[in-house]
Amino acid sequence: MNARKLAVQLLDRTEQEQSYSNLLLDGALSGSDMDEREKRLCAMLYYGVIERRITLDAVIQHYSKQPLRKLDCTVRNILRLGIYQLLYCDQIPSRAAVNESVKLTKTCRKASASGFVNAVLRGFLRDSCQIPYPREKKAAMAVEYAVPQWLLDTLVSAYGTEKTQRFLEDALQPAPRYIRRNVLRCTREDLETALEGKIQPVSLLPDAYVLTAGDIRKLPAFQNGWFYVQDLASQICALAVGAKPGETVLDLCAAPGGKTCTMAIGMEQSGNVLSFDLAEHRVKLIQQAAKRLGLSNVTAKPGDASVFYPELAGADRVLCDVPCSGMGVLRRKPEVKEKDPESLKALPELQLKILENASRYVKAGGILQYSTCTVLPVENEGVVTEFLKRHPEFEPVPVFPELGEAFEKSMVTLLPEICGSDGFFVAKMQRR
Repeated sequence: MNARKLAVQLLDRTEQEQSYSNLLLDGALSGSDMDEREKRLCAMLYYGVIERRITLDAVIQHYSKQPLRKLDCTVRNILRLGIYQLLYCDQIPSRAAVNESVKLTKTCRKASASGFVNAVLRGFLRDSCQIPYPREKKAAMAVEYAVPQWLLDTLVSAYGTEKTQRFLEDALQPAPRYIRRNVLRCTREDLETALEGKIQPVSLLPDAYVLTAGDIRKLPAFQNGWFYVQDLASQICALAVGAKPGETVLDLCAAPGGKTCTMAIGMEQSGNVLSFDLAEHRVKLIQQAAKRLGLSNVTAKPGDASVFYPELAGADRVLCDVPCSGMGVLRRKPEVKEKDPESLKALPELQLKILENASRYVKAGGILQYSTCTVLPVENEGVVTEFLKRHPEFEPVPVFPELGEAFEKSMVTLLPEICGSDGFFVAKMQRR
């Protein structure tokens, strides 16, 4: 098995199984005997094709006599892989990109398509690999930034053309890996010495860093629980809850547990963070994270965030980071762009149901916080505005004024241009 063949196989599975790319890739590479160089190539090609799929398909449609939808799935992915290399892999010679793609038709048992694949790729190469953009401006933008037209239209309507372009440009770049220091296990000096040359502090948020190391699981500082991986937006969200020592805090949609851990660490091993997730195997992720970090004030259990458990009422603070479309994390999970917009229409109703249920746990004077990893207003401001209409016993309060003007509102949409984080939404309310 080589990198290109495995990439094609994974692309086929992604298309057929609707699976998360990171889970598929991790599983495949961990069981592969390829060397590290081949594994890196496989990951680059696999993620690259998923990210740029719409752009690549525009090229195929232009040079293929057959409609895209009628092409065999594997042949289609071989073509995408070849075009991706021609467009975006300067280190791979054009001849190699074409020849290796033709070879793939044979090793993937699609030898009858070898001439077709060769013709499409060489035709594109003859035209100096110029992407055939549509004449209409928005259609051209959709091809350029590799997003479906409905998503582009929604983003432009919400944020304007310039902000949308900046967001989509960022979505095509490698995502930074942010970590947070476990202040209970090490000092700032300890961590910076242990990871010297591998981390850079984030000026906006104390104890947050950008990490440039490879496999973190091999780092002694990780094994000793000195830090944990958490995007900057999630760190901000968890800290904004404002959990204090001795309090009772509920995290209703908690897996894999990053926000739970950030709140628990801030509570200095006192009080209790009660964390819930619907799936038992995901609850184990929370438990494992808390154990590695040495947190004794975390209790993780299976639980449905839309169902009321009377024994939990009277909490000081409640966080509900609800299921969402995920349109804020395109740079980490590019396949979310492929979701059918019809399948997303039911989300605001579920999100509102969870938020209303969460509100029943909050004591008088307590905090209720709502968050998503999407940037679609219908799942964000739309849900919170409707909740506040129905529940006058809650009033909006500033999300995180200590971080400056951008966080002084009661509803904040984080875009990468603000602080380099994923796209995210946070709303904060207090029971009167």
